Amino acid sequence: MPQNPPPLSGPVLDTCAESWGRTVEALGSRLGGAEIDGWLGGCSLLSLAGGVATLSAPTRLHADRLKTLYEPLICEALPASRIEIEIRPVAMAPPPTEAPPLAPEPVVAAARPPLVDKGEDPLLLNPDYTFENFVVGPCNRFAHAAARGVADRPAAAFNPLFLYGSVGLGKTHLVQAVAHELARSKAPSRILYLSCEQFVNHFIAALQQGDLNAFRNRYRHVDVLIVDDIQVLANKTRTQEEFFHTFNTLHNARKQIVLSCDAPPEDIPSLQDRLISRFQWGLVAEVEPPCFETRVAILHAKAERMGLSIPEDVAHLVAEVVEDNVRELEGSLTRVQAMAALTGRPITVDLAREILGPRLHAKAKIIRIEDVVDAVCRRFEVRLAELQSRRRTHSIVFPRQIAMWLIRRLTSFSLEEIGSFFGGRDHSTVVYALGKISSRRRVDGEFNLLLEDLERDSRAVSGSRG
Repeated sequence: MPQNPPPLSGPVLDTCAESWGRTVEALGSRLGGAEIDGWLGGCSLLSLAGGVATLSAPTRLHADRLKTLYEPLICEALPASRIEIEIRPVAMAPPPTEAPPLAPEPVVAAARPPLVDKGEDPLLLNPDYTFENFVVGPCNRFAHAAARGVADRPAAAFNPLFLYGSVGLGKTHLVQAVAHELARSKAPSRILYLSCEQFVNHFIAALQQGDLNAFRNRYRHVDVLIVDDIQVLANKTRTQEEFFHTFNTLHNARKQIVLSCDAPPEDIPSLQDRLISRFQWGLVAEVEPPCFETRVAILHAKAERMGLSIPEDVAHLVAEVVEDNVRELEGSLTRVQAMAALTGRPITVDLAREILGPRLHAKAKIIRIEDVVDAVCRRFEVRLAELQSRRRTHSIVFPRQIAMWLIRRLTSFSLEEIGSFFGGRDHSTVVYALGKISSRRRVDGEFNLLLEDLERDSRAVSGSRG
């Protein structure tokens, strides 16, 4: 870690602040608002001398991300030849002010209730969903580190923490691991973990019974609120209104909020803009489908918890067949083990093939990255070499971004793998492309039809291989 630079004051401080402000503004159009707010907004420029930019970052996770993903962009914008980072924890800034709603809710004047009484409101968690049992790989390392950071220092850096990803990838495991870690910490805290469906049902019951004060006391006087599957709020206007005020109350009181979802905030149907912006205040992290090596490690970890030893070739077969769902991956191993126990047969590749027969057949028709690229190249009359080149003309960038979006939607490739395929581009470039396409498809009906046509073309190319 570099030595602390001399104190900055007066014009020097103004120069650093102005330089950093210009840098953040320049990167905003390339990275998107969520990336800027989540990572660069909490940092600052301490000094710029000899081609070295010394930055401050509030956490180690911020520092690692700036070094691994953003250093070239920051150096280009400042300019500088390299960056050095000091960890300087800061107090969380208060949220933006907003005009009150037309019909403001009455403030519930109530003393802070005591810690959760296990007999009255138990913290119902899966005992297996701990950090110790979570297998970390390239697909989930970022989300895991963020969850760890929240468990270690709640409400200090990432508030809210918003984890999203497809079904069965480990989001619930991670948010429950946060609850487990906080529940066994020495610092007393009131933790409330529940599904969004439970929140909705509780709210409906409170409306029917005319007892909203009790409902608000329950949800607005906790130290940590963890809500799983927040996408259930979609199309529920009155419940969104209630959750908005619950969120504000907790956030203003510096209480930690952790949310999980099957989509990023901006893709939740009919979600109010003010909720979208609040979900993006802290850190939005994706849990991606696991790569092959991670799937093999997950199978071995599951087998160990089951007191089972599985041959490596069996683990490889199951990991090759079940690619995009950790829950199904573990379920496939359970079925293989159950069949072996019921029939008295050893666990072998032949037995695994019997159990996985339908999936083996379906895998032959799976969409490959080449299928998508072929469909895009035909539609836009470009060559693969052009999409993989460094050219930045609109005629190349536009189909390249569409191809990235379709590959992300139709295959299990990670952001890093997609960037690598397109000429070694980094994670942030792919994130930017996905954001551009997702934003346009929400407002442009004809563009959405184009994407649907390309998806059908990609599937047709895949089918022609079979």
